[in-house]
Amino acid sequence: MQQTDFLVIGSGIAGLTYALKVANHFPDKTVTVITKTQADETNTKYAQGGVAGVMDEEKDSFEKHIEDTLIAGDGLCNEKVVEIVVKEGPERINEIIDYGAEFDKDASGEYALGREGGHSEFRILHHKDVTGKEMERALLDKVATCTNIKLINHCFVLDLLTQHHLGYLVTKATPDICCYGVYVLNEYTQKIERILAKITVLATGGCGQAYRATTNPKIATGDGIAMVYRAKGRIENMEFIQFHPTALYEPGVSPSFLITEAVRGDGGILRNKDGEAFMERYDVRRDLAPRDIVARAIDSEMKRNGTEHVYLDCRHMDKEKFIHHFPNIYEKCLSIGIDVMQQMIPVAPAAHYSCGGIKTDEWARTSIQHLYACGECASTGLHGANRLASNSLLEAMVFAHRAFLDSVGKVNAIDFEEKIPSWNEEGTTEPKEMILITQSVKELQQIMSDYVGIVRTDVRLQRATRRLDLLFEETEALYKATRVSPQLFELRNIITVGYLIVKGATFRKESRGLHFNTDHPQKSDLLQNIIL
Repeated sequence: MQQTDFLVIGSGIAGLTYALKVANHFPDKTVTVITKTQADETNTKYAQGGVAGVMDEEKDSFEKHIEDTLIAGDGLCNEKVVEIVVKEGPERINEIIDYGAEFDKDASGEYALGREGGHSEFRILHHKDVTGKEMERALLDKVATCTNIKLINHCFVLDLLTQHHLGYLVTKATPDICCYGVYVLNEYTQKIERILAKITVLATGGCGQAYRATTNPKIATGDGIAMVYRAKGRIENMEFIQFHPTALYEPGVSPSFLITEAVRGDGGILRNKDGEAFMERYDVRRDLAPRDIVARAIDSEMKRNGTEHVYLDCRHMDKEKFIHHFPNIYEKCLSIGIDVMQQMIPVAPAAHYSCGGIKTDEWARTSIQHLYACGECASTGLHGANRLASNSLLEAMVFAHRAFLDSVGKVNAIDFEEKIPSWNEEGTTEPKEMILITQSVKELQQIMSDYVGIVRTDVRLQRATRRLDLLFEETEALYKATRVSPQLFELRNIITVGYLIVKGATFRKESRGLHFNTDHPQKSDLLQNIIL
């Protein structure tokens, strides 16, 4: 059994930002960061486009950024949270610049601000087309200088520790559920250990692996969301899964390579199989409409024409500027035989970002005491029914900071709960066939992609519910009979996430933002969050 003052689960921008702040504030306290693979293998690393912020109030304004966010969120944003993130964001951006993150500048030395779909002004800071990777690098370099931060790789978190593990009945109606730490599987020793913590922060990222086509890395299996749901915490708005409109179309390749929205911000044009620039038929903002609109438009064109992709046309763009801004996209396309200056890029929507998640307040507090959540796993109220491009990295930094501010005043009043029992694996055996897990993952992704994708119907959601029920029963039987493995727990987690997405979509009897149901095509007058 280990003990740590602060336990951070996840090593992306949210988790590392929080860890740095508490480590610097309390040099005499221990901070432990857990990641299930390598420290830099996070959703942050794969964020290409940039981070949005009002960096020049003469050319831009907080009011404009707030309005753009509210419009994209389609009525479900928490306006107070939007104002917090937008107004506190520039300070957080300047902090990560101080940590060493570098953003592109123009010839005059000013930041070269970009514009993406849904934004009314140029306000996106970027580092070529690998912004998240650069921010992750800066944070990891800074973490390496903090002697009281312990970073543990290849350590898989199984479950949150609560009163349930002390023998008490815990339900969603229990008013004082408390988190005492976690059970983890140490992949080096293959032992299940207890890590007790005074404060636990979930920064576990998204759940894109619930779908067959996704831009998310293999690790994005919704672990934090599933753990909180099992611990009887509150989850909200899981039906709002953002499909990025322009993932590179490569059949059989997973994860999908992202073609950042910044390409359209710089002038890229979407065209169908006939070469027609079709976005003007769907929205006056054309290629720079919010992502939910662009993704549905592409889906409509694909179904209308019987194709599996559309095209992104960059042939008219300046070659030198394109290669300077998007070197990885240029090289990736060349590697599969596409010269973007001569040929159009085949693209199709892919699951990209979860706008819902673990319900939090404006200080990143969850419904479980001593447990915070920030980053993509959290539902803060910023995104509402659809995320505005490049608001996610901003949100992660702002709420990591706010979790830090709230938790530092509480940690000294919290004691470790040392009565937590060891993990009980009595009666389990080694798994005999991994195909029981791998095939179930494929089935789950097929169900979610076919029935709970960009366009939904009541019948599709009913079918998904029945099939997920069966998968759940089979997987729980396997879990009770076999020893724990990361693969088995990821399957359990992603089935739970799939269930939450389907349940939220079933309850929402309207079409709003990222949730579009042809049986309920109109918006309801009742603005509500679906809390599970």
